[in-house]
Amino acid sequence: MMYDQCGVVIYQDSNNWFKASIEYEKDKYQSLGSVVTNKVYSDWATMNISAKIEHMYYRLSRRSSDFLVENSLDGMNFKQMRIFHLFEGQGLVNFGVYACSPLESIFDAVFTELKLCECIWEKHKS
Repeated sequence: MMYDQCGVVIYQDSNNWFKASIEYEKDKYQSLGSVVTNKVYSDWATMNISAKIEHMYYRLSRRSSDFLVENSLDGMNFKQMRIFHLFEGQGLVNFGVYACSPLESIFDAVFTELKLCECIWEKHKS
């Protein structure tokens, strides 16, 4: 974690976790991305977005140890970011929001509209 960032997180322990966030990198763009770490192995998926984007909505859904994370600019029209599996994701999971500024810069992170509700991720029909 090198850049100012904030988003959603699942943290089971230092070897098993997930985050989705915006990382501010450059004046012209920033990265919307996610990291999944399973048993110490991580993968990272990102895409550049405009540095002018100052708000992001996330929706995190769960089916057993499988998870879906989506994002939206308006809180209504969500797009899939990724589906992933956490090997340590069964039973209770620790989740929430996070913000960090690892290079000791200063930024404001404001979290609003946090809701817990029934899963709306549709089951796959086989």
